[in-house]
Amino acid sequence: MPSPESITETITQEQVRHLPPFKIVLHNDDVNTFEHVILAILKLTPLKEPEAVEKTIEAHETGQAVLLITNKERAELYVEQFASLSLTVTGEPDE
Repeated sequence: MPSPESITETITQEQVRHLPPFKIVLHNDDVNTFEHVILAILKLTPLKEPEAVEKTIEAHETGQAVLLITNKERAELYVEQFASLSLTVTGEPDE
């Protein structure tokens, strides 16, 4: 018979796998410099410098760029963290 800990761990893993994915979308603005945006992405996300530069240019040229996909709770945290650095990022369902 499985231990209570292993049952709890299995249930938790199943719940994590079923969390709906959310896109973290960076929006272009006319206020922040490329350097500030790139440094913020590097500070707050697991993206590396080439990816941060690419996403910054994409947002500048098209108006927005998907930085990464995560769960809703993490997306809300990213939105708050980027806002604290004066950047506009939204968390949107990844349908």
